[in-house]
Amino acid sequence: MAASLGSARLYSNYSPLSSNFQQRSLISATGRLKGSHLESNYGTKKRWRRDLVVAASVESGGAERFYLNFTGFPFPLGPFLNRRTIRTEAVKGCIWLFEQEQALGFSSVSTNIRMTVIKLKSGGLWVHAPIAPTKECIQLLKELDAPVEYIILPTFAYEHKIFVGPFSRKFPRAQVWVAPRQWSWPINLPLQFFGIFGAKPLIDEDDSTPWSDEIEQKVLSSPEVGIGPYVEVAFYHKKSRTLLVTDAVIFVPRQPPECISKESLLESAKNGLAVKLLSKGKEVPDDPVVDNTLNRQKGWERMVLQILFLGPSNLLEPTASFAQMSQKLIVSPIVKTLVFSKVPEKVRDWIDRIASDWKFRRIIPAHFAAPVNASRSDFLTAFSFLDELLGERPAARPSLSILFSSLMGRAASYFPPDDMKTLSSLDEFLVSVGAVKKTVSGRKR
Repeated sequence: MAASLGSARLYSNYSPLSSNFQQRSLISATGRLKGSHLESNYGTKKRWRRDLVVAASVESGGAERFYLNFTGFPFPLGPFLNRRTIRTEAVKGCIWLFEQEQALGFSSVSTNIRMTVIKLKSGGLWVHAPIAPTKECIQLLKELDAPVEYIILPTFAYEHKIFVGPFSRKFPRAQVWVAPRQWSWPINLPLQFFGIFGAKPLIDEDDSTPWSDEIEQKVLSSPEVGIGPYVEVAFYHKKSRTLLVTDAVIFVPRQPPECISKESLLESAKNGLAVKLLSKGKEVPDDPVVDNTLNRQKGWERMVLQILFLGPSNLLEPTASFAQMSQKLIVSPIVKTLVFSKVPEKVRDWIDRIASDWKFRRIIPAHFAAPVNASRSDFLTAFSFLDELLGERPAARPSLSILFSSLMGRAASYFPPDDMKTLSSLDEFLVSVGAVKKTVSGRKR
């Protein structure tokens, strides 16, 4: 996630405790779709403005959003019973984003999980990283008035994998394509266990896929960094010049995504045990939390810091650290520390090929803000930490602007040292017990 909901989510792949399914309600719930406009500002060095058309079932009953989901040992992923879906039009008549809340188990930590839908020249839909197929979600998808032709699983990560089977059963004529080297832990289960049948593998730079004239792909398939490899497939939609990734980069928005409920935000704003432990020794008041903009924002900032750092230095006063991590394109600290720093050569090859071959002007990750108006230089800047890990700067870059961004990368990718302490200590512990390798490719740190 991320964006991430914790090292387990990004670094391994948990098998389910029980199957997830969508229950058909015996009571017919009607809903009326209401359109509105969401104005958002995304960017890394300056602000861009974009109007996104938003649709959601704002008057529907609980049956429209019901989805029983209690899976993922030992961290089940919520919400367990109710998932609201928000649809936005990212590129007019071409790309749509579908978002739901994703919570880490029984905690108050949530982020958004995103499915991206592209309309192909054939008139069919290409679905990237499916989300829970609630009645509301399927209805919003059917309103695009086009058949689902392809369903894509772009990663090994459990939080995206669990919805592919149930989603594909809603569209039995669609082809399912999955990232290579799928695995799960603690038992390496086959895809069929997750309800995924007849899937075809996504191959690096494969020009024989049915969508290759419109969408290209590049696979990051690393050596094992611990109990398994990190696998992610990046895609490039040529017509709109859009790069699609899963967890490679994120852009944390100042305000919480619309799909995250106010109840989750207010719960995170409470001064519970986590806040008391991460308060830098300051007195923590037990005042009740009232529903207002200030407390919702505090809840969001606390969520973000826990997602990015696991144990940030100060949850009582999160604003300063949050400001350093938001409103710029970055690699999540968890992904950087526990995954990408282990396989720097593989990652460098992947991101350099992406930047060299694809002239994208926007990025759509699977978590946090999207679309992010960002160039190839912004993308490479987020990965500038690779230069330090490899002890050298690549001999060639696609442009002078990218070289400049690489030189300035440290400032853009700055992580507060105090907030990194818990994550760094966890990394050192995992290395010391042999659960994680210090480095798999490149020079040892």
